Amino acid sequence: MATGGSILAVSIAGRNFPVAADNDATRKLGGMINEVQANGDGSARLIKTREPLSVQGLQLECDDDRDDHQFLQGVANGNGFQVIGITLAAGQTWQGTAQITGDLQYSTQNSTASVNLMGPGELTKQI
Repeated sequence: MATGGSILAVSIAGRNFPVAADNDATRKLGGMINEVQANGDGSARLIKTREPLSVQGLQLECDDDRDDHQFLQGVANGNGFQVIGITLAAGQTWQGTAQITGDLQYSTQNSTASVNLMGPGELTKQI
């Protein structure tokens, strides 16, 4: 039985962030994208292209008392990938290395930051 629902928490570079309960983020594990291209004789070629892992559309609680927005901007300003973890409603945690990508925006009304993560390799389920 599949269990969907709220993301329980996200960790970025060792700091945990609660996630808005109604947040519907998208996840790509990373790995290969396959394409089939036809040949003139009716045969075909399999084209495999590497795809990075990604978690798009996260709405993370951003607490000014903890300087969360500055922390996230510091990660984005850095040159390397950071360890990330995403804990789902059913309790599984997926881990990988990623960097904040795109526009890092803070909502003063909701005290949330809009965060997208991408990185090399694959997200792996932790046991």
